[in-house]
Amino acid sequence: MNEAVSEDSHALLAFKSMITHDPQGIMRSWNDSLPFCLWAGVTCGRRHQRVTSLDLPNMGLVGTLSPYLGNLSFLMDISLENNHIHGSIPPEIGNLFRLRVLSLRNNSFTKRIPPNITSCSKLSYFDLSYNMLSGKIPNIFTSLWMIKTLRLSKNNLTGGIPPSIGNLTSLEELILSYCPLGGSIPDSFSRLKNLQRLSLGENGLVGSFPSFIYNLSKLQLLNFPENQLVGSLPSNLCLGQPHFQRLELSYNHFTGFLPSSISNCSELQIFDASSNDFMGDIATDFGKLRHLKWLSFGRTEEDLGVIKKFDSLSNCSNLEVLQLEGVRLTRGLPNSFGNLSKLTILALQNSYISGTLPSSIGNLFSLTVLSLAGNNFTGMIPKTNGKLQKLGVLHLEVNSFSGIVPRSIGNLSSLNQMELSRNKLEGSIPSSIGECKNLILLSLAANNLRGSIPKGLFQLSSLSIILDLSRNNLSGVLPEEIGGLKNLGTLDLSQNHLYGELPSSLSSCISLQFLNFSSNFLQGSMPEALSSLKALEYVNLSRNNFSGHIPRYLQQIPLKDLDLSYNDFEGDVYVKGVFANTNAISIIGNHRLCGGIPELHLPKCTSNDSKKGRKLSLGVVVAISLSSAVAGIALMSFVYCCIKKKKKEKSSEPMLTESFEKISYETLFKATEGFSSQNLIGTGSFASVYKGVVDENGSTVAIKVLDLQRRGASKSFIAECEALRHIRHRNLVKVITCCSSLDFQGNDFKALVYDFMSNRSLESWLHSHTTPHEYVQPRQLDLVQRISIAYDVACALDYLHYRCGNVVVHCDLKPSNILLDADMFAHVGDFGLTKIISPEEHSNENKSSSSVIRGTIGYAPPEYGLGNEVSTSGDMYSYGILFVECEAIGKAMADGFVLQIVDPMLLNDDVKDACLISLVKIGVQCSSESPQDRMNIGNVIHELLSVKVAARS
Repeated sequence: MNEAVSEDSHALLAFKSMITHDPQGIMRSWNDSLPFCLWAGVTCGRRHQRVTSLDLPNMGLVGTLSPYLGNLSFLMDISLENNHIHGSIPPEIGNLFRLRVLSLRNNSFTKRIPPNITSCSKLSYFDLSYNMLSGKIPNIFTSLWMIKTLRLSKNNLTGGIPPSIGNLTSLEELILSYCPLGGSIPDSFSRLKNLQRLSLGENGLVGSFPSFIYNLSKLQLLNFPENQLVGSLPSNLCLGQPHFQRLELSYNHFTGFLPSSISNCSELQIFDASSNDFMGDIATDFGKLRHLKWLSFGRTEEDLGVIKKFDSLSNCSNLEVLQLEGVRLTRGLPNSFGNLSKLTILALQNSYISGTLPSSIGNLFSLTVLSLAGNNFTGMIPKTNGKLQKLGVLHLEVNSFSGIVPRSIGNLSSLNQMELSRNKLEGSIPSSIGECKNLILLSLAANNLRGSIPKGLFQLSSLSIILDLSRNNLSGVLPEEIGGLKNLGTLDLSQNHLYGELPSSLSSCISLQFLNFSSNFLQGSMPEALSSLKALEYVNLSRNNFSGHIPRYLQQIPLKDLDLSYNDFEGDVYVKGVFANTNAISIIGNHRLCGGIPELHLPKCTSNDSKKGRKLSLGVVVAISLSSAVAGIALMSFVYCCIKKKKKEKSSEPMLTESFEKISYETLFKATEGFSSQNLIGTGSFASVYKGVVDENGSTVAIKVLDLQRRGASKSFIAECEALRHIRHRNLVKVITCCSSLDFQGNDFKALVYDFMSNRSLESWLHSHTTPHEYVQPRQLDLVQRISIAYDVACALDYLHYRCGNVVVHCDLKPSNILLDADMFAHVGDFGLTKIISPEEHSNENKSSSSVIRGTIGYAPPEYGLGNEVSTSGDMYSYGILFVECEAIGKAMADGFVLQIVDPMLLNDDVKDACLISLVKIGVQCSSESPQDRMNIGNVIHELLSVKVAARS
């Protein structure tokens, strides 16, 4: 073996030595028993027996990339995509002057792109997408003139798009999406005459629609959704680009008319222009686009005009997704739409469609989503809908459908959401709905339905979000089968004609949070068995015939709202729990009640009133006495332990983490599939957060991995551990365990494991979107949900500031740190900047401090910038900014224009203006410039309860 060949062998073995995990055993053949040219994934040239290709994609390899790869001087192809290789890209790659293909897609590479890659002058395929690279895109594109494919998407690259990319005149594909680059699209792109695919989605770009498009006649894909681009689309769009296949412009600020010239894009497959500011009628003849698969536009500030050739869409036989919203169709749905056999999503919300729903819809056997909400449909729901075996979402609410609910709906075995509320449906609820075993949401509210509720409906254990049958004419008693709703969160049967007593089996509905039986004819007492419903927050039993004493267990459940008004309850009203808050309870119309807190203005209870049902047995008295004695002993022990603990002056990290059962690095590595980018769900200043499955039961958790290379990361880890050791509350993110260990390379590794929050952060709801690749129900928060989230956060702050011993100041309250669980409960997280201060320190909130400013710009209070010490009033400022942006709101309030600045989706007939104004006032006062002028958290909670009751009334 000559020296050059031997060098190749050594380089390959060096590469193998840096791979720490080879799950498929692909490198077992890399040993002396075979020539290296026969090793798996290695290809050599025929003449010189030198390595020309290293091809190991999709192997699950874990490790780092050896710099000795730079010694493989004949190497032309490196393909290592879809592995778990991390660390930096070695600059020695620049030594490979013969390299043509470099594909490191979907790994975990960090740091910067090595600038000396420019030495690889023959490079034609360059793919570093789906990694964690940072910094600017290096200005390396004056030498890589042969490159045809450049993919850098899904990284943390910043600093704008280099104009020098315009020098790559051979470029055919440029993919930079999902990088926070910022800036504008360079005019130099006009020189990319061979460009076929350009993807610049979610890059934070500004400016107008790029004029260079006119010069790029070979373009097939133009994609730049979710930017800040403005202006109108060119009237001759598509005339110079006859090969357009995908045109994706959604979530920008384009104005003007949709150009009719789009009809000339004869090869167009995807056109998505949703969520812009287009106006006027739509003259485009989409029926000419025979290859069209995806068509989506609408959801603008104002409704669009009429699609003049709407019927012609039935000619698009390849159409799979049709999404239009806020388009003034003012006509019926053509029967010919039943010929669109490939259609999977038909979503035509709020588009003024009238007439009947054609029975031909039943021919759309591929349909998974049918959403026609907010139109003017009349007539019956066709029986043929029962043939849609793949249908998962059926939204026909807010129309004028009449007649019965067809029994054939029971055939929809895949259905998980059915919304038929606010129509004119009659007759009884078909028992066949009980066959829809995958339903998680069912609403038939605000119709004219009669008869009893089918028992099978109460046995749908799949129902987990809502069962809403309110505002109908349903009658009969509630059957024992109601206990089958074990997973249900909201049960609303209000405003019907139900009678009889509450069944004790209701106690099995342990997930219930919202229970509304108001305005019926229910009677009797509230069963003691209901004390097991510990998740209850909102209970409304008003306007029934309930009698007897108010159950004692109601003061033990953490209720946020209890309405027992207009019944026949009697006796003493409690003073603890929900009964201690007049804004959270309504008991008017019960004329035989007495006692309670003074604010209720009830008569004092007489001795007879107090004794009724209140006598304690001897056993209970003894039990209370024993409990008091045990509590006293426990309290003495606690005080002793606290005194003893203060004497220990340990501040080491093990002390901070000893409260949590530790977990190994290997376990977390496996749980996240090697901390793969697919499992990455968020990044922050000091850490990345991964989704992981940690045990054989499939428990999903969130794993926060500290980037210890960042200055302050270790301090953040210690602060978070210290804070979480002392606090526990239902509205704080729960820490499960921690890891303080070494990784496979012997480097320090620190992580915290939390409960996984399936509804992500509040920020993701405030800035939600859909993409052409999957249908996502619009992520919107209605007024009640927003109030509930604000209340949950307020409860968390109240606990941190006043109810957990020392004063805990969060210091970084913002939407991305408010996490929502599966039931939309809010939990405050990320305690990396938290400061724990004693009550004595807290008494002097404005003393000067030289400490570094804590928090995030925009949410940190102004006094922190002046050097003042952190305080609870600083948290209150951040909390206020969660409501509103102070400067805009302040001026609007002064001018009397509050309703012009709130979220437009809240301005509807069901929302009271007074509620919105009250919320705005809370936000403004909390975010006052002066700390002394800010509301305290107790008053916030009091005000929010009032607003919540008003919003729901």
